[in-house]
Amino acid sequence: MRLLIAILLPWLLFFTIGRPIAGVICLILQLTVVAWIVAAIWAVYALSQYNTDKKINSAMGNRTF
Repeated sequence: MRLLIAILLPWLLFFTIGRPIAGVICLILQLTVVAWIVAAIWAVYALSQYNTDKKINSAMGNRTF
């Protein structure tokens, strides 16, 4: 579901993963039709990083050293 949001409404994805400043910047990019593609690629990349970070945190068991 988030992947579909990343492609259609890239700015909204950033708000769902807790990055509101990036969401505002992405919205500004998305307002131009040419930069929509850049915004969508950025959102998909950010989603993959978010998923990777979640997997690492769950594998580490949220341990602190």
